[in-house]
Amino acid sequence: MSTLIARRCYISGRVQGVFYRASTRQKANELGCAGYARNLPDGRVEVLAVGEPHAVQSLLDWLWRGPPASDVKFVEVQELPLDQLDDVPVGFAQR
Repeated sequence: MSTLIARRCYISGRVQGVFYRASTRQKANELGCAGYARNLPDGRVEVLAVGEPHAVQSLLDWLWRGPPASDVKFVEVQELPLDQLDDVPVGFAQR
């Protein structure tokens, strides 16, 4: 039986207007992670990643790099118990 984990991440730096959300969605789909990436009013991007531990960790590692035009300064990662989600996402959305 597989064990899913969830992480909520806040990415700071030049991460809006540089295809960060679209690139995150593409990487998450490659890794089999569900969740979303969305812009926040303060200039950060929020990412919810749900999946197998190794897949989520691979996505978190990638968040530090991002697409070529981005300049990631910091990634804050919060562990999120699955039972705190309203529903477990299916697929990865760009919001």
